[in-house]
Amino acid sequence: MLPPYATRDLVGERLHLIFPEGTPNRIYCTRELAASTVFTALYIGAVEGTGRFLGPVHVYRMTHEQAAKPDDTARMDYTAVVLSKHSEVPGRRWYRDNTREPIRDETLRDGLVAVGAVTRRDDLPTTSGAPRYALKAEFAALFTPTLSGSALEKAISDFQTKHLSKGALARVSIIRAGAARSSAGVLVTFPSGETRQLAPGPSSVITQGVVEVFSKRFLEDPAVLWLSESGNKVVIRDDNILNALGLKIEADKNLPDLILADLHGEDTLLVFVEVVATDGAMHERRRDEFYGLTDAAGFNRERVAFVTAYRDRESAGFKKTAHQLAWGSFAWFISEPEQLLVMHDGAKAHSHLRRLIGL
Repeated sequence: MLPPYATRDLVGERLHLIFPEGTPNRIYCTRELAASTVFTALYIGAVEGTGRFLGPVHVYRMTHEQAAKPDDTARMDYTAVVLSKHSEVPGRRWYRDNTREPIRDETLRDGLVAVGAVTRRDDLPTTSGAPRYALKAEFAALFTPTLSGSALEKAISDFQTKHLSKGALARVSIIRAGAARSSAGVLVTFPSGETRQLAPGPSSVITQGVVEVFSKRFLEDPAVLWLSESGNKVVIRDDNILNALGLKIEADKNLPDLILADLHGEDTLLVFVEVVATDGAMHERRRDEFYGLTDAAGFNRERVAFVTAYRDRESAGFKKTAHQLAWGSFAWFISEPEQLLVMHDGAKAHSHLRRLIGL
């Protein structure tokens, strides 16, 4: 028995539901190559318990014309023909032979196998070219075309609960909550207890996370000295502390997204934060501009830290700007609030670095 025929479009749509934003290596599980791989596994019946297995060859030799044939005879004929080196599958190929590695290494190994959607035979030598992959039965069932509505939602939820790690589920929940908040004004509560309404949008959600979560996690006595947003250059500024520290910030240049301070002890720690939804990381030129402000105020550079805040490691903003991050700075992700990425430059650990990572 073969699974019910499902089109590649339907498979692609459901993959985006099964693996929402925040899923580790989500791109490997949701892009077209993943939809093609899952479609082909369903097409040939490579499902756990059937004794049939998928290899990359089944995917990259699939043609548009073959994929449009839903009857069981055509599907079983393809299963036999595709493994024959001397047979050709008629029609326009989906992919070239050199797609073998991305299918095997990214879509399968680092994507679908890693999240528990696909099982792999362990009884074959690593050099064997025999097909070795099969969809988990409960995963394959999610692509039944007649499954819809609340029944589909429950089946997907059950699969996610069982196969996504607690950390992954937490990331998904945080990102979903942030997406809901980003469509409306974002209310931020400052360490002082004061509240401000920020404009709708993903940058405001990240800013809220920095103020309400990051500052409490990584600073002992946090204060917000400066907060700006694109639609309103200066949302909040604490002139008393800024003047006491000698910081001369001009709103028309060198404008930071956020300046936090840790007021614990005798030496104040300054933290300059850049918020990235799409662009604008804390790169070296930006860092040096802020050093210019603190140098002019006579601040010890060992009491100044630089952070870039993102929504998630899987976000487009992080992937676009990760290579720009300045050495000696930090990256923080609203979806993984307890973690901190350190861009350690190999120099002796500074006191602010040790303080921020809790050493």
